[in-house]
Amino acid sequence: MATLPADIALTPAAAARVAAIAARQGKPAILRLSVEGGGCSGFQYKFGLAEAPDADDTIASTGDVRLVVDGISLDLVRGASVDYVESLGGAAFRVTNPNAASGCGCGTSFAI
Repeated sequence: MATLPADIALTPAAAARVAAIAARQGKPAILRLSVEGGGCSGFQYKFGLAEAPDADDTIASTGDVRLVVDGISLDLVRGASVDYVESLGGAAFRVTNPNAASGCGCGTSFAI
């Protein structure tokens, strides 16, 4: 496991939301971000709670909350920031990815 905060970041707003969700579900406050093929732009972000980091994960911590990203996904999101935003359109985790050349309107898929 590597802890390289410059590789990926978790904002305080996202950390607070992860902590609330994890507490409600009785799970550790570990958010897993992965990238899968698909979506309207070629790649899509996938979020879920993890029980523990995997051996090849990169970990970013904000307070007691951890964001974990596998090695393959990290190559596509290196330098990104994960935030939690609430607006009239709804609430969601949002990835600001400097590697994305384009994205879709829903904000969950991107192209490189």
